[in-house]
Formats: sequence, structure tokens, C-alpha cells
Amino acid sequence: MGIVAGLDSSSTFTRIVVCDTDTGAVLRQGYAPHPPSAGEPVPGETDAQAWLLSLGEAAGGGLLEGVQAIGVSARRGLLALDAQGGLVAPALVGNDRRGQVAAADLVEALGGKSAWTAAVGSVPHPAQPIVKLAWLARTDPEAARRVAVLMSPHDWLVWQLLGRPARRTTDRADASGTGYWSAATGSYRPDLVELALGHQALLPEVLGPCEAAGMTPEGLLISAGTGETTAAVLGLGLGPGDAVVSLGATGSVMAVHHEVVSEPNGMITSLADAGGMHLPVVNTSNAVRTLRGTADMLGTDLEGLSALALKSTPGAHGLVLLPYLDGERTPNLPHAAGTLSGLRRDSMKPEHLARAAVEGMLCGLVDALDVLRHRGVGIRRVFLLGAAAELPAVQAAAPGLFGTQVVVPAPADYAALGAARQAAWALGVQQGALAPHTPPVWPAPSAQVFEPGEDFAAWQAVRQQYVTTREQLHPGAF
Repeated sequence: MGIVAGLDSSSTFTRIVVCDTDTGAVLRQGYAPHPPSAGEPVPGETDAQAWLLSLGEAAGGGLLEGVQAIGVSARRGLLALDAQGGLVAPALVGNDRRGQVAAADLVEALGGKSAWTAAVGSVPHPAQPIVKLAWLARTDPEAARRVAVLMSPHDWLVWQLLGRPARRTTDRADASGTGYWSAATGSYRPDLVELALGHQALLPEVLGPCEAAGMTPEGLLISAGTGETTAAVLGLGLGPGDAVVSLGATGSVMAVHHEVVSEPNGMITSLADAGGMHLPVVNTSNAVRTLRGTADMLGTDLEGLSALALKSTPGAHGLVLLPYLDGERTPNLPHAAGTLSGLRRDSMKPEHLARAAVEGMLCGLVDALDVLRHRGVGIRRVFLLGAAAELPAVQAAAPGLFGTQVVVPAPADYAALGAARQAAWALGVQQGALAPHTPPVWPAPSAQVFEPGEDFAAWQAVRQQYVTTREQLHPGAF
């Protein structure tokens, strides 16, 4: 038996889990919020040094005693360093809308969306490091001229834990989200860095899933680390045939697949996963914000909205809500607005509007899931994540609309667990106890499982009603 730790540096806190290498059992946990200086007084910017303060607090009290290896996960972002290893600007994180013009300029400069998908499997968008880099070059040329090294938040934390060595590393998953590394070729595109920044910069060495980034002077192994999303996928123990539908304000659909999946118009972002396979992702602009907006209109909260929706029936008495409240990314309708159709006197009731909101949100995510299905990604079950996944109305509708088994995992720190599982893998390979292509098998998380029922045909009719309405209002959207 060994002991490993997984560290997740999220947007507001650091969480650490200490696990048994054989069983994955959580032995102890640590938590600390990021200090106030780590907030984002300027949206999209944060103080990376505060991550270290939070990490130190979370690891206090002997939490890491006996730990042999640590894995690190962190949110996506960009840290631009000078030649001495100092930050030339605050860490740039999140889906910062300030980068929209820079993203559009990058798309045009390379010759369009299809050129980008061919190059790196994705089209530039504000959450990507390459767009943040181009934005920095545009808004602070002096700082941009001093940029010598590029790192992601997880890369930087690993580098700090190892004592800032000359060697800098990352993993396939985080590299594939930068916009200047291709999951298809497994290589960087330095020319795209120069396109964004104006000059070349040093890029971290890309490690395989079970490789170690290094050893601390105390003999503690540090695994490759990965991004927060891909760590959570590893923590959930997902494999081919599994998809994740994440219900945040916006939505995302991703599936573990054995090969790169791309789409010329950029609806799919071709990521690598943290387990040696691939993770094609489709994003939507509207998910839980659709439910919150409807709840506000009806003078209730999400739980109240769910209760109202359950008083209606599948199809919401003919009401169809296209949930494009903030425009939409999938399909590409950036200037669209939400549309409520099918209004009749007998359908103009709160419960039918609540039901239409739930069905509209889920059907928008089914559209995203179908983008993957139509590119050959087989999906046998969907893992539904986010607080809205616990709503009874969502759980009632999801299996029939997705057309597959739906799994709602119990709340847990899956990113930290995935980082710990990666650490156990790297440790096992180093010790000769695990094969390089097989992560340790840990028990599946406890979960609620929902199957399509006898009303499956009715739910598919709801889905078809949504598709018909979408095609009438936005012909050729897909």
C-alpha cells in the first residue's frame, strides 16, 4: 500500500485529497480558500502567488505526512514569464471576453476556421491561452516583449513544487487546450505562438499520462499534472463510450474517444485526455442560465422551477424554448436571442414555461452531443455534472432526451481525485507495479443511475418538436 495526494487549485480555493494507492479511498482532506488577493478585481486576471499561499494552508497540519507522490490539477489559463522566471503580468484565466477581437484576428490571420482546426484541432476562443497571449500583445506591448516562457496554471504549480528547475513540463491534456499544440500530431506549433505574441517563447515539455515531472529534494514524486476538467474525467474513471454533460451557466459536452475528432467549422475542440486517449469537446453558451432566467421570470428558484416543471407533461403543452439567451456557440448563432414558440391559451401557465425551459436547455445539449455522434463518437452513457443535475425535473427528462443511460455522480472533489489517481499511476510505473498504459483501477463513484423508460417515444417526440422549431427559426443552423 502507498499513499498519494491530489491537489486541485480551482478558481476560489485549493482542495487536497490524500488517497490509498490501491483502493483510491480518501484518507484525509485539506481545504483553503484563495486569499483575497487571488480574486479577480480585473475580470480574467488573478494573482498566481496567492495560489501558493492557499496550497500551503490547505496542506498544513501534517496533511501530507507519508505521501509518496502528488498530482496537480488547476483551471485553464496562461502565465507569461520573463527570462528570469518572473511573471510579466497577472495570470490570465477564465473565458475573458476581452479577447474576442484578438480571437477573431487570429482566425483571420491563419486563413479561417478550417485552417485552425487542421493545425491544432480547435478554433481560437477567449478561454484559450493563445488568445490571451494575443490580447496581451495587443494591450500591453511592453510586457509582451519581455515574455520568454509560457506556462499553464498547473504547469506553474508543478514547477514551483519542484523548486523552479530548469526543466518545465506540462501534459497532453493541458497542451491540447493552448491553441498552439496539436493532439493529432502530438507537437507544438511555434509559428502560432509567434503569430499571437510577435516572437517565439519557450514551451513546456509535454509528458505522457504516467510520466513524472520530477522529484522534490525530499524524494516526493510529482506527476505530470493536468487541467481541472481532464482531472475530473480521470477521477470519475471514464472510458470510451462515456460522455460528460456539464451543467454550468454555459454547457459543455465531452466524450472519451480512441482517436482525434475534429469538425471544420470549429464546433468541436479536439483535446487530449489525461489517460492517453482523446476528449473531443462541444460547448454551448446557454445551460443553467436558461433555468435561472426562467426561474427569475416566474418568481422562484431552481428548486421551485423544477417542482413547477413536474406539474406539466413532456412537450410542455406545445411550448418550445430555444435557449439562445446569450446567442449560441453550438449551433453558431452568436447574435441570436431566445425564442418561445407554441403559445396558446391553455399553454400559458407557469408549469408549462418551466417545463419548456428544462426541455429547451437539455435539447440544446443534445444538439451538442449529436455533433459528436455524427462524427463517429459512440456514447453508451452520459454523466451529468453540476448542481442542476440534482433537480428532479432534469433527471426525469434527461434519459429520454439524451437517448441513453444517465449517471449523476454523488458530489465529490473529482478533479483532486483525478490528480491523486494520476499520482498513483506515475508512482506505480516508477515502482514497476503498474503498466504505462493502464491507470490504477479505483472503484467507480457512488451515483444515481437513470434509464430511458417506457415513455422513451414521447421524449423523442419532444426532441423532434425542438428540432423542427429550431429549423423553422434558424434554417441550416447545423
